[in-house]
Amino acid sequence: MDFAFDARTEELRARLLAFMDEFVYPAEEVAHEQREKLASPWDTPPVVEELKAEARRRGLWNLFLPDEEHGAGLTNLQYAPLAEITGRSPQLAPTALNCAAPDTGNMEVLAQFGDERQKERWLAPLLAGEIRSAFAMTEPEVASSDATNIETRIRRDGDEYVIDGRKWYISGAMNPDCAIFIVMGKTDPDGEDIRRQQSMVLVPRDTPGLHVRRAMRVYGYEDHYHGGHAEVVFDGVRVPVSNLIGEEGGGFAIAQARLGPGRIHHCMRLIGMAERAIELMCRRAVSRTAFGKPLAAQGQVQGWIADARVAVEQLRLLVLKTAWLMDTVGNRGAHTEIQAIKIATPRTVVDIIDKAVQVHGAGGVSQDFPLAELWAAARTLKLADGPDEVHQRSLARRELKAYL
Repeated sequence: MDFAFDARTEELRARLLAFMDEFVYPAEEVAHEQREKLASPWDTPPVVEELKAEARRRGLWNLFLPDEEHGAGLTNLQYAPLAEITGRSPQLAPTALNCAAPDTGNMEVLAQFGDERQKERWLAPLLAGEIRSAFAMTEPEVASSDATNIETRIRRDGDEYVIDGRKWYISGAMNPDCAIFIVMGKTDPDGEDIRRQQSMVLVPRDTPGLHVRRAMRVYGYEDHYHGGHAEVVFDGVRVPVSNLIGEEGGGFAIAQARLGPGRIHHCMRLIGMAERAIELMCRRAVSRTAFGKPLAAQGQVQGWIADARVAVEQLRLLVLKTAWLMDTVGNRGAHTEIQAIKIATPRTVVDIIDKAVQVHGAGGVSQDFPLAELWAAARTLKLADGPDEVHQRSLARRELKAYL
């Protein structure tokens, strides 16, 4: 395993770091100020569109897609250090580069499983950053950590599918630019194979019967930059059978294919979030005095900073190993490592951000620093794309298999 950056990665890193310093970090405060003046809190601040235009001009666009036909053609190992950089400003940078969830996963699904009509109608404008999208899987009435529990019904009626169900925490759905939903539900609820009961269909936002009910908060935040997380009701929604993605019964497999890259992308960005927290913690520690000496001279604070650096270096190596395996043996061959990073990274980064909050005192939980939002985002990722306990269960079973 060689994790040294190749020439292309080095060049893109330099370009991206300059973009962050010159445009993204200065835009953070501007975006907050602009959002307060918008007609709707879900509208996009003008500065975000300016960032997107500048990112495209600099060739920093769709970096997440390894498919050269649609994306930058980067491997996971090449993309990892770039995604980490965007994680330092998770509200703005991923969106500026058209590398923000849930659009990334939806574009991957369409690129891999969509037919030519679906790609032309939905993938093309997503790749161009002209529209946003949502992925409707999680439901409030069942334990959605087990995707076979999903109750939304997708029933065939002639040349149409009829969809009935209730979803929540559907990321991106509050954004007025969200034009398309990928909806997972059961086409064969009584099928013998519980992993072949589900299918995925495309549902345009303006389809009659699709109701975006409300925004769900995340630790009190509405997460405007990601288009919110909505409760969505599908009440007799009808779409053409041609809106099926892949085949009937293929929804569970598509979901697994979608979640693998999504999990590692989250972990890449989480490392960037941890680096931002360490930077803020160090700056605060050298600028504040308590009990007659700087915080940086306090043994407790020094321990937190040292432990954070050790933890980040460990996480980065594990994420890079996982990326390398995904590139060389495929997602299935990297399954153990994908689960390991999904368990370890959010847990560790939450702790690092928490220590940074502690060093900042009251300022750490305020709106004057990004730490509270970073903590909420990192803590949520202990649930998103499968809660820690599900990954622990699966990983332990695989580890024990050789001994049973």
